[in-house]
Amino acid sequence: MKLSEVASRIHCKLEGPADAEVTGVASLEEAAPQDLTFLSNPKYYRKALQTQAAAIIVGEGVELPDRALLLSENPYLAFAHALELFYPAERPTPGIHPTAVIAPTASIGRNPSIGPYVVVEDHVKIGDDCVLKSFVAIYRGAQIGDRFLAHSHSVVRENVRIGHNVTLQNGVVVGGDGFGFARQADETYYKILQTGTVVIEDGVEIQANSCIDRASVGVTRIRHGAKVDNLVQVGHGCEVGENALLCGQVGLAGSTKVGRNVILAGQVGVAGHLTIGDRAVVSSQSGVPHDVAPGSVISGYPAIENSLWLKCAAIYARLPEIYSTLRKIRNYLNKSGANL
Repeated sequence: MKLSEVASRIHCKLEGPADAEVTGVASLEEAAPQDLTFLSNPKYYRKALQTQAAAIIVGEGVELPDRALLLSENPYLAFAHALELFYPAERPTPGIHPTAVIAPTASIGRNPSIGPYVVVEDHVKIGDDCVLKSFVAIYRGAQIGDRFLAHSHSVVRENVRIGHNVTLQNGVVVGGDGFGFARQADETYYKILQTGTVVIEDGVEIQANSCIDRASVGVTRIRHGAKVDNLVQVGHGCEVGENALLCGQVGLAGSTKVGRNVILAGQVGVAGHLTIGDRAVVSSQSGVPHDVAPGSVISGYPAIENSLWLKCAAIYARLPEIYSTLRKIRNYLNKSGANL
């Protein structure tokens, strides 16, 4: 494909030869002379100077001498569009595999692609253009919108509601029982019936082996456009706001409310019955035991304001030295008869 056509189709401004041929997309280090690559982080500028790529997607104002450039306000987004241009996703051929088991009361829309050993139970409703890969299970009464994509071994439990354009990666469980047990007099635990449901709104993607638990009463809700990474646990009765990002191994205890555009980085743990305000950011491996104000950036355990945490972390490595100095001061004062 000509570089001029690439620029036009991914909405970039071209600086370089319009007729240069591009055949693929690659990283800065691995790009061949006919590949397109991108630079979105300034710390990789030196690698961009050395890349063999035919052209580089960059932000406006970036200068790379003697390089063909595709200028974009959002180079990472332009890179995503370039990947789709050269490696378009292939939709499976519509049809229902003979080993699939679909209840006679289930309703499935137009152009479904249903793979081997899929199970769709009674009174399920699924919209148009669904793709259910092998061994997907949809329990009774689930209601699912158009263009639903469920990868192998994902499960949608009873009476769950899912909107349009939702993707479940392999091994996702939506609507499993919440973790509810009442302690009895003999110190055993009595299971609390989980009578609620889960609502997944439009445009949500839930990645591999994550679990969204149903509420004991009421609803666990993942709002429009939220993205949930691998191995995430969303406890019963939680609400995850629009366009929130829950990165790998995040855990939300029950009844947590996460606001819009929140980012919870990898391995963040959140105690139950609290609220994380809109656009807050919690850095990796932080523990959140309290409400978080909108727009905050917090870190550590217990999580505190990020700039304070960075100072504390810097001091932590020097604690043995500080303690040794303190002991010397205390010993000196004791010998001199002064009180510390």
